Amino acid sequence: MPDKSTSESAPDEATTGESPALHPGVSVVGPDDGEVIVLATTRMRVLEDGSHTEHRLGVTESILAPHTSGPPQHRHARHDEGFYMVSGTLRFTIGDREHDATAGTLVMVPRGAPHTFANRSDQPAVMLSMFTPDLYVQYFRDLQGMTTDGRPPTPRAGLHTMSRYATEPATDFA
Repeated sequence: MPDKSTSESAPDEATTGESPALHPGVSVVGPDDGEVIVLATTRMRVLEDGSHTEHRLGVTESILAPHTSGPPQHRHARHDEGFYMVSGTLRFTIGDREHDATAGTLVMVPRGAPHTFANRSDQPAVMLSMFTPDLYVQYFRDLQGMTTDGRPPTPRAGLHTMSRYATEPATDFA
């Protein structure tokens, strides 16, 4: 049996005294890192904006304050959306059905499915959102840019911005 100290193997931290290098394109976002987007009572942290996934995937972490209403029910024509509950409870409305999602729950919304969510509780709720492809991350940046004066965008401006991202209100469930 070969002696491990003399066998040929790739150098590692123990033999070189250096940290192993990350593979090119790998992204590590620490708990205090990431771009922050604030939309009214929701604080969103961009964990992956698509720049490391060739725009196949975007990921955000959102903290919704207690009693935060979500967006109007809407549909996406060009991306799927997933929501993973980290803590708290959100009420998801999918068409005419409601679901209370608690920590550990994943809600997957395929293209075309009407959906919205809200925090109706007295506690903050934290969720991870995944967008495939990533195009909706820029939508949130655009919304934040429209609210820099502290006022929400007009309904017309909001609808126009939604339409640029192949999103429309689900008026049949309004």
